[in-house]
Amino acid sequence: METSIPDKHKDFFQNVFDVVRLIPKGRVTSYGTIAKYLGSPRSSRMVGWAMNAAHNYSDIPAHRVVNRIGVLTGKNHFSSSDEMQKLLQREGVSVNNDQVKCFDKIFWDPMVELEL
Repeated sequence: METSIPDKHKDFFQNVFDVVRLIPKGRVTSYGTIAKYLGSPRSSRMVGWAMNAAHNYSDIPAHRVVNRIGVLTGKNHFSSSDEMQKLLQREGVSVNNDQVKCFDKIFWDPMVELEL
């Protein structure tokens, strides 16, 4: 599928996509946690840009990526303002006022979950 990802960001975006594909249903992670896992701890905004570009792919669960305190900051980049919440709720994630409830309990950290 054709994307509008600038060439200089393609490798980073692809790495972000690869990590996001691993987030299990019913779990969430943050932009900063993905950036840290990829060795670029100051690149959480770039992870957000990757999530915006992820809407071009049906196999990237961008709805599972939220901000560092569990707020659905990316919700406006979905087809409707409540789609992100609906997708999370279908997976059993409770959301109230655009914030994931029990965030600490369902938080997925690739540094822990993917350690070998």
